[in-house]
Amino acid sequence: MANRAYKFRIYPNDEQRILFAKTFGCVRMVYNYWLDRKIRQYEENKTNVTYTFCAKEMAAMKKTDEYAFLKEVDSVSLQQSLRHLDAAFQNFFRQPKTGFPRFKSKKRNKNSYSTVCINSNITIGNGYLKLPKVGQVRLKQHRAVPKEYKLKSVTVSQTPGGNYYASILFEYENQVQEKELQSFLGLDFSMNELYRDSNGNEPAYPGYYRKAEQKLAKEQRKLSRMQKGSKNRDKQRIRVAKLHEKVSNQRKDFLHKQSRQITNACDCVCIEDLDMKAMSQSLNFGKSVMDNGWGM
Repeated sequence: MANRAYKFRIYPNDEQRILFAKTFGCVRMVYNYWLDRKIRQYEENKTNVTYTFCAKEMAAMKKTDEYAFLKEVDSVSLQQSLRHLDAAFQNFFRQPKTGFPRFKSKKRNKNSYSTVCINSNITIGNGYLKLPKVGQVRLKQHRAVPKEYKLKSVTVSQTPGGNYYASILFEYENQVQEKELQSFLGLDFSMNELYRDSNGNEPAYPGYYRKAEQKLAKEQRKLSRMQKGSKNRDKQRIRVAKLHEKVSNQRKDFLHKQSRQITNACDCVCIEDLDMKAMSQSLNFGKSVMDNGWGM
């Protein structure tokens, strides 16, 4: 069995937006509360707080008046937040380079939550996505999902520009057919042309961030001069976020189309294994490396 995710844009109404905002906040609060709980427990007793203990403690907290607001959102999303925290600790102990789990910030971190399909509580069809507590949310389904795919979970996210997306995970039976490799292609990453292949071709990457850099700088200067907490500053923040989102979408569109052309023409593609983070931090190449998006 294998998994595949489809990301669709969703269009919630005003009531659903409010519920999404509540869910984002509750998920963030649960994550931060038990992260602090784990840290204090380890400092005092050198013991770990397991996911099962956290889930039981959260169920008891919901019955109190102070934390009764947790009942308003999807309970599975809160449990998933605890699972993500547990996975973050496991990843840290396996690979310390990943870093110790950090507290989630309302401003710095992305607004998102995950929920699991249980007894068909999540369905997709007829241009709508049914979610627990939220109900039917209008959805732009730009591609069809095979009927044999089984829906497993959904991650709802909100971009800084105010758009909502649903990443829907499906499980399917993976049947890989063996094929004799005949056409090969090697890619050598280049800073200016994105890459050069073994046939000498270059994709002529437009450099979307460099083209929008002057406009971005102008809008960000306006943002820096506005008073914090004002409505005008919030409007300008959204305007800057939408510019960044447009550049990101242009880059994704170009890379998706380019990778599809390569995979349609070749049976095997060989590429370099580069450390993107190290390259971006050396020789002042940060903007160029990130704009190329080689890791994608």
